[in-house]
Amino acid sequence: MARSSKEALEALRFLPRLIIPEGRLAGKPLKLATYQKGFIRGAFAKGVETGCLSIGRGNAKTALSAGVALGHLMGEIACQPKREIIFAARNRDQAKTAFGFLLGFIEGLPEEEQETFSIRRGSKLEVETQEKGGGLARVIAADGKSILGGAPTLAILDERAAWERDKGDALENAILSGLGKRDGRALIISTSAPDDANTFSRWLDEPPLGTFVQEHRPDQGLPPDDLESLLVANPGAKEGIGPSPDWLVAQARRAIARGGSALSSFRNLNRNERVASDDRSVLLTVDEWLSCEVSPDDLPERFGPVVLGIDLGGSRSMSAASLYWPETGRLECVGAFPASPSLADRGQADGVAGRYVEMKDRGELVTMGAATVPVSRFMADVVEKLDGQIPASIVGDRFRHAEFLEALRDAGLDRVPFIWRGFGWKDGSEDCERLRRAVFEGEVKTIPSLLLRSAFSDAITLVDPAGNHKLAAGRSKGRIDPVAATVLAVSEGARMRRAPNQSKGRLAWG
Repeated sequence: MARSSKEALEALRFLPRLIIPEGRLAGKPLKLATYQKGFIRGAFAKGVETGCLSIGRGNAKTALSAGVALGHLMGEIACQPKREIIFAARNRDQAKTAFGFLLGFIEGLPEEEQETFSIRRGSKLEVETQEKGGGLARVIAADGKSILGGAPTLAILDERAAWERDKGDALENAILSGLGKRDGRALIISTSAPDDANTFSRWLDEPPLGTFVQEHRPDQGLPPDDLESLLVANPGAKEGIGPSPDWLVAQARRAIARGGSALSSFRNLNRNERVASDDRSVLLTVDEWLSCEVSPDDLPERFGPVVLGIDLGGSRSMSAASLYWPETGRLECVGAFPASPSLADRGQADGVAGRYVEMKDRGELVTMGAATVPVSRFMADVVEKLDGQIPASIVGDRFRHAEFLEALRDAGLDRVPFIWRGFGWKDGSEDCERLRRAVFEGEVKTIPSLLLRSAFSDAITLVDPAGNHKLAAGRSKGRIDPVAATVLAVSEGARMRRAPNQSKGRLAWG
């Protein structure tokens, strides 16, 4: 293990002096857990300017950062004159949580030390001291203008994943630029963001030089009540901090029973997974989609007619195709990107790191063409995967009518019935509902697919006053083309399956 820096040793010596202000351990000396010591050593290591901590709710991340802030304010950690500490959050009420821990720790100090602080609780939340060169701790909300001109020596960005994108990024940039004036340090702490494109996720996935990252996130696809993975997200449970293992398992099972937003929220907040916790405009929750995944041995066979759903992308978009066998429920999906830019560069631009490269390695994503995916070649390659079976029908977007006609002719598929569908309220709401019904009734089965799992986790819908849903590509957070293709294929398959049998006509002579 690398030797701890001077500042890390100062923090590790100071924090045990504090008294826990609230909770079941209130009144007892602060005892650092193993993961907390690891974060202190990493965040205060030499050459580190920013420490990022992602962990499940209730594991004392805010309390830890508040304790560090107090040590900094008192000049016990990284002492320099006129120290300035910032507690930043999405709004003032959220920032008050960390500020409240700071005040609680002050109240646990000896009386002679408490008297050295001036506390202001009015329009401004501030704590000031004149000891050891003086220091000021203050609360600000996500408005970049409120920090311009400041020169903080320590900044705590609390629940960074919950900040509004534009205002949050503006505040973060203003804070980080101010820290550079006095060799300051930032502690960015939060539970997981709902998606990879969030700024906090990018701190974790693509840390800049001088950043220490400590992320407690379990593997994807595990049951919510899996204790081992729960303890990965909640390491404090084993050391008496935050929720106990029994409580976590009980809450997981309650969330499973309730489903919907309760389960999504549990995965995001307690399991620290990147899942949207509000499913009011989600096509399918992560758990609802995971119910469709089966092992390769359990995947239904290719039997009966097959429906091909196609969603064409533009020059920078993904094209996707889904094959669905209505009689068995088997679903297969493949996506395609142009070769330029590379998948690695696209992943960086889209904020998903190496996900596209991993999809290609799994055989779920291909590259073809230079700047655009050649539609006819893509469709011909998809049909080739059917080993001679001709689709019963092909379903596509009515808006791309001319492109489809040319591609069908070039691919030799112009004799296959083509069904035009729109993504507006009339067709889109019906198709989304048919997909949901098929999923809930167990009529969609596919092998684990990172392509589909990623797309469904990003797909959101617009909801009209009557409760109808349609895909909202412009508001979705990632590439949802595989979802669009799947919606088209499965909904048409459902219509085929439920269509009345056509009996032969009879002639009668009078």
